[in-house]
Amino acid sequence: MKDIKVLLVDDEEDFVQSLAERIKMRELGSDVAFNGEEALAKLKKNLPDVMILDFKMPGIDGLRVLEEVKKAYPGVQVVMLTAHGTSELEKKARALGAFDYLQKPVGIEKLVETIKKAYALKENLQKNMMAATFAEAGEFDEARKIAEGKKGDKK
Repeated sequence: MKDIKVLLVDDEEDFVQSLAERIKMRELGSDVAFNGEEALAKLKKNLPDVMILDFKMPGIDGLRVLEEVKKAYPGVQVVMLTAHGTSELEKKARALGAFDYLQKPVGIEKLVETIKKAYALKENLQKNMMAATFAEAGEFDEARKIAEGKKGDKK
């Protein structure tokens, strides 16, 4: 699997730095932001594949960041990770497009597994969009190849 770019967003600096190091040890790329404003600014410069996002932060909270991300960058898969969650917040997050919702503390293996699943969904959605674009242009053979995972096998 290629290097998955992950953006970790949490106002608990020690926690997020430690998590970033643990993710890097599993050969995933990671960057950090310590609040919602910083996260949104980083998205404009370097779009991640997956975002791990805390709910409760000063300034722009996690739900608002999630809403902005899904509006501007719908391909970014967002995993909510919080110690302050409720079932109501989980419902709101899922309605706004969160890929998953995890409670702190979460084991690193569970988090990495969730990141990989989110990335696989992102890749599948991109492949399907590309296949649909070729199909709309009348290039059905190429669309079929893309859908079957044989992109670029033109004869």
